[in-house]
Amino acid sequence: MSMSGRRYEGGAAGSGTPVAVVLGATGFVGRHVRAALADAGARVVGVARGVPGAEIGVPGAEAGVPGARGEVLGARSGTEWHALDLTAAGPDRLAGLLAEVRADVVVNAAGAVWGVTENQMELANAQLPRALVAACAALPHPPRLVQLGSVHEYGPVPAGATIREDGPTAPVNAYGRSKLAGARAVLDASAQGRADGLVLRVVNVSGPGAPRASLLGTVAAHLARAAGTPGAPAPLRLAPLHAHRDFVDVRDVADAVLAAARLDTSGLPAADRVVNIGRGEATGVRHLVRRLLDLAGADVPVIEEDDGRGQRGDVEWQRVDIGRAHRVLGWRPRRDLDTSLRDLLHASTPPAPAPLTAPLQ
Repeated sequence: MSMSGRRYEGGAAGSGTPVAVVLGATGFVGRHVRAALADAGARVVGVARGVPGAEIGVPGAEAGVPGARGEVLGARSGTEWHALDLTAAGPDRLAGLLAEVRADVVVNAAGAVWGVTENQMELANAQLPRALVAACAALPHPPRLVQLGSVHEYGPVPAGATIREDGPTAPVNAYGRSKLAGARAVLDASAQGRADGLVLRVVNVSGPGAPRASLLGTVAAHLARAAGTPGAPAPLRLAPLHAHRDFVDVRDVADAVLAAARLDTSGLPAADRVVNIGRGEATGVRHLVRRLLDLAGADVPVIEEDDGRGQRGDVEWQRVDIGRAHRVLGWRPRRDLDTSLRDLLHASTPPAPAPLTAPLQ
């Protein structure tokens, strides 16, 4: 992985191999980012609250999850793991870790999404990026910092609108506000010359390994259970599917992170340090749910019912402009939604048991 245009110390022990630190490395996006960086030749250091023992096959190499990049995630990565509670780690602890591994690039894929308290969101989405910026600034050679932001930093827009990076940021929920605070910490420090950061504002993410707490992950998990249960399938109960959202495959997000890690930022305008990552298309979530059912060949009744909490995220329409991503990063999404949904279903389906064979006589 070339670090063109950046001061590069050659990784640990002068090995010449770039060192990429991934925070939140066991999460949905973090796992795929690990794979992309490893495939590009980086030494990957994964940081998470606990070392993923269930993923470990041999010391230093994890089995990962199937369905990513056509192979088992992490099978070739040999990720080096560091257990750390990121919400409790201050700048000094983070700086010590980055100095110890001689990080060339840091990817912040950590964060709290839905189903947690506002205080937890503040700690994970705002305080952690602030501490990370301070940690990078304390190093003699600050690493490239890639912050995974969110489309929810923009807030609601009228139906039919396309969201540009220079548009207003007016989030209406705690998640969006906390993510925006974290993004601003990275962008402000970069504008002041204290950090070399980029913020990727990512839309809704699909693809293999999507968490069960997400809409698509919920549907895929229900279909997997239905396929393994005899008799008529149980109804799939969901909140009203009115929204239209921009979706991008998680492997395309990982490719965008790789492009951001490689980018020559010398002379890069401050405005170009925030980049939308999506497909540039708004798709009805009801259509996506029906498409998952069709691809699975499942006749599962879907019941939409109001649970009293309204639309998660309080945003009915999202579509981002991805022109800057192509101009600055040379990035475009490569996977269509059907491919992303098929791979999600494949990764959610338990492997069939091996056939029993009689021993040779």
